[in-house]
Amino acid sequence: MKINKIFTSIFAVAALTLGSCEKSFEELEKDPNRPVNVPASLVLQGVESDMFNNIGRPFSAEMRWNQFYCSNYNYYATNEYTWTSGSNHYNTLKNVIKMEEEAKRAGLADVNGYSALGKFFRAFFFYEMTIRMGDLPMTEALKGIENISPKYDTQKAIFVQVLKWLDDANTDMAALITKGENSVNGDFYFGGDVRKWQKAVNAYKLRVLVALSKKEADADLNVKARFAEMMGNPTKFPLLSSVSESLQYTYNNFNKYPSNPDNFGFDATRQNMAKAYVEPLSLMNDPRVMITCEPAGAELKAGKKPSDYSAYVGASSAEDLTDMSEKAGRNNGAGFAPGVYSFQNRYRYYRNYVAETTFIVGYPEMCFNIAEAYHLGWATGDTEAWYKKGIQASMDFYGVKNGSNTMTYSRTGGREAADLATFTIDFDFEKYYAQTSVKYAGKTTKGQEQILTQKYLAFFMNSGMEAYFNWRRTGFPKFYAGVGNGNSNRIAIRWQYPLSERTTNANNYKAAIDSQFAGKDDINDMLWLLK
Repeated sequence: MKINKIFTSIFAVAALTLGSCEKSFEELEKDPNRPVNVPASLVLQGVESDMFNNIGRPFSAEMRWNQFYCSNYNYYATNEYTWTSGSNHYNTLKNVIKMEEEAKRAGLADVNGYSALGKFFRAFFFYEMTIRMGDLPMTEALKGIENISPKYDTQKAIFVQVLKWLDDANTDMAALITKGENSVNGDFYFGGDVRKWQKAVNAYKLRVLVALSKKEADADLNVKARFAEMMGNPTKFPLLSSVSESLQYTYNNFNKYPSNPDNFGFDATRQNMAKAYVEPLSLMNDPRVMITCEPAGAELKAGKKPSDYSAYVGASSAEDLTDMSEKAGRNNGAGFAPGVYSFQNRYRYYRNYVAETTFIVGYPEMCFNIAEAYHLGWATGDTEAWYKKGIQASMDFYGVKNGSNTMTYSRTGGREAADLATFTIDFDFEKYYAQTSVKYAGKTTKGQEQILTQKYLAFFMNSGMEAYFNWRRTGFPKFYAGVGNGNSNRIAIRWQYPLSERTTNANNYKAAIDSQFAGKDDINDMLWLLK
């Protein structure tokens, strides 16, 4: 009996010891230097940063592809459309899920500010991926180890879901506002104001609807009826009412504008303006060209004044890069030699760290989207009024006003007072609008081109790749294709899928490529959205 008791005691101790070890191992798995939980407000800030940083910053490669400006120095960049894979936003979407989980863990109701924003973020990031690549894993995605090989949803199914998320976000935000729950901690775009977010969500929905213009007859998408409902019920679908209400990124001395005093010598003259952007402005006697661009040195040397609209010249993005570099002008030791092309306005974009805010979803774009939808006959409304509002809003953004306007640019590339030149121009909006090239030509092809051209000009250095997406969808305004674009002198149409999909989700990736593009993952293939 004693022997049995001894063994019993030993096994009991062993069992307790093993249990104790198992518990200790679980504790050791947790890194004491890393938090297991964080406030939803902190996760929100990371997601909001990704919104801006991952879709195309001002003076970035995306802005060259929008044909706003050109690189004239191939050591740093070219103007080629030889991109490969599109951005993978699934990691950000995982953070959206985490944000929602943390909000619930903190005791918030099922419908709360974070869950409502989460629906908008889902719509935003899936839109940004599908509009570049096509079909995507969606329904089976973001399940972690439960499904490491998610099947692809069609692009149509993704857009149906995107529209549902946006409608649900609008509904949830309206409910929160009714209950007086108008604030979300951690939001640096609108200071947590749910009412402002609701307007931005609906403005974004207009972007998505217009992006589907080639699918206006699709009953599942129901684009026309959705637009008509929004415009017919402003109480249910409040919209932005001014430039100041735009969803936009504001810079400071820590989050610096991409062009700033720190990199003035690096790229200020290695980038000249593009013809697709400059030429329409010059031909329409549009003062925005004098705010964003400098007069071309060669034009001034020939006797033109900086107040002459024809003194502003952009390079074709299709031009051979060697030729463009020779024409652009270089530092000859005594300032910059006169160049054929205009540079970006170095006074505006390099004198400090804040320059101008960057729209993510801007009021001018919203006005033009409404004008385009009315132009297409989706509902009864005043196309011209919204078209004019969009132009005026863009003018307001740049500070153009009726009467005398003072313009400033750098004559030599320096930033001291002695290097700067100022001049004045008189502007009258109604006189500007009365020009045949500007005044809305009605429901004609020219009328559509006018709306799309003015929308393009208002997209300058903001809204990611929307300028390109609108051109790709409509052909307006004119983009330039040729040897400078690479890609066999073509402007690419889509992005390839990320390498991770090709290697870790190979079977579903192949099925998606086969069903969409006859087995090729090619940047020149046509998306369902555009057919």
